[in-house]
Amino acid sequence: MIKNEMTGGEALVRMLLAHEAGPMFGMGGFQLLPFYDAARRLGLNHNLINDERCAVFAADAYAKVSNRVGLVDATLGPGATNLVTGLVEALNAGSPMVAIIGDAHRDHAGKNMTQETDQVSILRPACKELLKIETIHRIPEIMRRAFAIATSGRPGPVVVNVPEDIAHGTHNFEPEEFAVDGAHSRMPSLRCRPDAEMAAKAAALIATAKRPMILCGGGVHISGAQEQVTRLAEACSIPVAHTLTGKGAIACSNPLSAGLFGRYDRIANDLIAESDCLLVVGCKLGEIATKRYTIPEANGPVIHLDIVAEEMGRTYEPALKLWGDAKSGLNDLYDLLKDSVSEQRQMREGYIAEIPQKMAVWRDDVSERLNSDETPVHMARLITEINKLLPEDGYLVADGGFAAHWGGLLFDTKKAGRAFVPDRGFASIGYGLPGAMGVQLAEPGAIVVGITGDGGFNMVLGELETARRMNLGVTIVVVNNAASGYVKALQHLMYGDGNYQSSELSETNYASVANAMGCHGVRVESPDQLEAALLSAFSEKDRPSVVDVVVTRDPARMLPAVDNRTVQVKKGDRVA
Repeated sequence: MIKNEMTGGEALVRMLLAHEAGPMFGMGGFQLLPFYDAARRLGLNHNLINDERCAVFAADAYAKVSNRVGLVDATLGPGATNLVTGLVEALNAGSPMVAIIGDAHRDHAGKNMTQETDQVSILRPACKELLKIETIHRIPEIMRRAFAIATSGRPGPVVVNVPEDIAHGTHNFEPEEFAVDGAHSRMPSLRCRPDAEMAAKAAALIATAKRPMILCGGGVHISGAQEQVTRLAEACSIPVAHTLTGKGAIACSNPLSAGLFGRYDRIANDLIAESDCLLVVGCKLGEIATKRYTIPEANGPVIHLDIVAEEMGRTYEPALKLWGDAKSGLNDLYDLLKDSVSEQRQMREGYIAEIPQKMAVWRDDVSERLNSDETPVHMARLITEINKLLPEDGYLVADGGFAAHWGGLLFDTKKAGRAFVPDRGFASIGYGLPGAMGVQLAEPGAIVVGITGDGGFNMVLGELETARRMNLGVTIVVVNNAASGYVKALQHLMYGDGNYQSSELSETNYASVANAMGCHGVRVESPDQLEAALLSAFSEKDRPSVVDVVVTRDPARMLPAVDNRTVQVKKGDRVA
């Protein structure tokens, strides 16, 4: 054998290792066997998953927290198509990812090979780009391109389609072919600044505004711009509100934090309505953030800073569009505003004093729920205990549905950063457990809590075995209401008490399930048991824990507030 001759599968592994990538999640099949063999020989951190959808969820959460590229693989047909839901999460959330999928041998493609389908057509709209490897010698080139696309602009997932004969074939690669640009190992790999003239106009609007606000989305975390948000807010006395994914753009404990805005909020929506200038940063202003497109109202100019030009004006037409990286753009705005910060702070002294005062009033209003001793456990009390016990460097991973909404409303980050990790790109159910696994791999020493409903946990229970096999000490809090909670609550609001269809689950003791699988399980039936249960779970460092929390079965009390979509309206009424 020629010295540098290797299989296509090995060339793929070498390109991953050149990018210092990993961990990787997948489930093997014949098409990618040479890739798996090379992973074993060359030491790629590859982990068997029990469901490919969970592989993408874990890789997505890993990417969100580490800013590195998430990795997954899947075999031909059902393996590849099982990736769709997770890929769309990563696509919409801006998570860098490379997914390698096996495909049919090209000599036999189209002849009803086992598990064959037009997977390329199925996956193409679910990813930022789909790259097909048609000749073995182009593997290094195409893998370099995959990482470059995944980490630049708004990051996203790139699918690399590898036919069986490419993975099993051999080629004499030269060592220099595996050279890579290390910048593309993490996001953002490239930064661009907004137009200087537009930035100057934006700064002039901000400087003269009496009640400006900054509205932050997940793009702040993608850009790593938390320090820049905090600096600009504190220097110029500007309150900051956030979306579900933008939580942590500024520490929730900062007196300038106005908390969550949109469908569920603390004080932010009223402040937005009274604002005379809004700076929107890294936010798509989608349905949840705008309370189904009813906020912000146009009481003053809106300035939108985003890396994706087409997001600006999609749902709300701004007065100024700043096309560029959030961190770079905020640095430019600070440089333009820093000479007038004393005047701005003096002008807004009374305004910013309102923020902690209003927040204190809000806390007083909801204190009964936050500290509720009722049984079953109130969701607000559960989040209060997590707030109290989770350390500053801990993480809360929130599943789709009401787990994310309750967490987004009530969970407080103790410092700036992405400590709250919801799956709001696609809001799929089932993210809590695999997402927590991905975060734990990104931050091995941190306490990681995943919060999920019982319905979401049912979907992914098999990954408890994966977490145990990988010795991951994640804590999974199962919100056990014996229902598909969000759906049952919506049915209650729309159709009245007792009118439920296909939204109820069997009563299940998930702590017993966890113990039977060799994990740590504890059931909580009253609020006085929460602290001991959570601390016992946090102490488990080498196996997953399940804290099964029995919460209300009353669908009228399952949501943080009334979902404005369910309001019964007559012609001419204005919802929200």
